[in-house]
Amino acid sequence: MRLTDEVQTLLDTLNAGFPRVEEMTGADARAAVLARKQIAPNPKPVGSVTDTVIEGPGGPLPLRIYQPLSSTTHAATTWPVIVFAHGGGFVFCDLDTHDELCRAMTHAVDAVVVSVDYRLAPEHPAPAAAMDVHAALEWTRVHAGELGADLDRVVVAGDSAGGNLAAVTALLDRDSAWPPIAGQVLIYPVIDDDFDTPSYLEYGEGYFNTRNAMQWYWEQYAPGGVRNSEHPHHISPTRADTLAGLPPAIVITAGCDPLDHEGTAYAEQLSAAGVPTTHRRYDGIFHGFLTIPSLTITAEARTQLWADLTELLA
Repeated sequence: MRLTDEVQTLLDTLNAGFPRVEEMTGADARAAVLARKQIAPNPKPVGSVTDTVIEGPGGPLPLRIYQPLSSTTHAATTWPVIVFAHGGGFVFCDLDTHDELCRAMTHAVDAVVVSVDYRLAPEHPAPAAAMDVHAALEWTRVHAGELGADLDRVVVAGDSAGGNLAAVTALLDRDSAWPPIAGQVLIYPVIDDDFDTPSYLEYGEGYFNTRNAMQWYWEQYAPGGVRNSEHPHHISPTRADTLAGLPPAIVITAGCDPLDHEGTAYAEQLSAAGVPTTHRRYDGIFHGFLTIPSLTITAEARTQLWADLTELLA
């Protein structure tokens, strides 16, 4: 698959500099990735940003709440709300690494965004992270009034490992006593621990996110393997008995990503189960691109995602 010069140049830089996490402990990998963190310049303006801590399933659970610009001038209005789970292989990244993306989402969709600083592996194996995101969703509903949130327009979203957590949260929520949420947004999601799919075999090395790294991420998060879990659908959404009744989905995949095949297959499974599903596949780009605002393809994909989200929430 041909890459543009812009994409190839950045890919070469990322390949040369990203640490071999599979050779590290979880703590060392976290520190190595943290040392590379860069703050994106000129983030999109929002109405306000507030950090808070709620009581989660495993103790204090930090959240970051983004209010849209319109909240400063239309106090009586209610807004859609997006509960967001960041990526990072279940092992690293945090509220700060995805701050720019959350601000852009808040600004473009005119929505409240609740970003979740869930527990990380290997210290907290599966399904701890998913339970945290689900708890954040329930907290958001209970506190909808003070957030200015419209309970009829609640969405869960996440990228990469966060896409997995959003998908699992949608399953957990479907089986709860709450009214259904409005949608799920799965951005190049981690779906299952199958490392022999066509995209793993073709793009498992040399395209930033590697097969070896993904195997290591899964070992940290689900050390016994998904199949050996007591509740495998709490780790891999495709293991659910049925996907019927899940909220409408927006699924984004990248053509040069080892996860492309599983994300595409999950979108097809959702659609086959009767779930309204929009699948956007972007050729010639690698995993994680939506958090790199300097890329031309990222601007295009974000514009489409904001439009899809706005339509879903309407």
